[in-house]
Amino acid sequence: MADLRTELLGFEMNSPVIGASGTVGYGVEYEDLADFAKIGGISGKGLTLHGQYGNKGERLWETPSGLINSIGLQNPGVQHFIDVELPEMLSLKQQYGTVVIANLGGHSEEEYVEGAALLDKSAVDIIELNISCPNVKQGGMAYGVKADAAGEVVRMVRAACRKPLMVKLSPQAEDIPAMCRAVEAAGADAISLTNTFQACAIDLEKRRPVFDNIFAGLSGPAVRPIALRMVWQAVGAVSIPVVGLGGIATGRDALEFIMAGAAAVQVGAANFANPRAMSAVAEEMAAWMDAHGVKDLAEIRGCAR
Repeated sequence: MADLRTELLGFEMNSPVIGASGTVGYGVEYEDLADFAKIGGISGKGLTLHGQYGNKGERLWETPSGLINSIGLQNPGVQHFIDVELPEMLSLKQQYGTVVIANLGGHSEEEYVEGAALLDKSAVDIIELNISCPNVKQGGMAYGVKADAAGEVVRMVRAACRKPLMVKLSPQAEDIPAMCRAVEAAGADAISLTNTFQACAIDLEKRRPVFDNIFAGLSGPAVRPIALRMVWQAVGAVSIPVVGLGGIATGRDALEFIMAGAAAVQVGAANFANPRAMSAVAEEMAAWMDAHGVKDLAEIRGCAR
């Protein structure tokens, strides 16, 4: 059998497959559906320091090859997460070994820093710093577009916490390689990309945009080839691990990202179509590797470069 064990930032994961933030809750919602022994980690629902209700109006809209969302970072806040949701994620880790990743957003440098400082004192394994969220009016877009702004917020968060820091990048960044280099120089331990792509939909019956904010975030198979291109660029720009995501729905999809040099992958929108998607992706990766005589991922990681 192929060995899918994957090392990421000092943690050995069951596989390179991580549940992407915003698509798997805090993991426990999928416990009876997916085989967690085959899942490497869970990135919890995106957090903000004080919590928020999220966007009003339509929040989800299907497209032929994806899903547009305008959730708006609805979450209970960092302290509530530490007190209530984190113990549930730690229970999953104790049972299955899944790495606990806290995804943190913010509307100002101060919110990022205070949230990161709280998480640094908690039992989370990795902090995933979300500097890109195209369906939030404040904060995220500015940090995710400009390399200097991204570098500054990462630098401030790095000074406030010692836990491994993975920075999640926006596809709207002006220059992906420059953005990657900026966050690496600022102290990021790893990079994950890409977040959702800015999109729009029109309701023909209402003759108006579907979403109150007009633009929202597109994910799913439609974005995968573009996300793969960005991951390829990121791997070539930095020396820290790159975690790839964007439209991954099958084991073959995931292997493309691994061959492009990704250290691990995240599965997101696919979980809505198939609640077993995370473990299915891992199983399909192992089946391909067995069929091709590949014993472990190190043999093929970056082989396409």
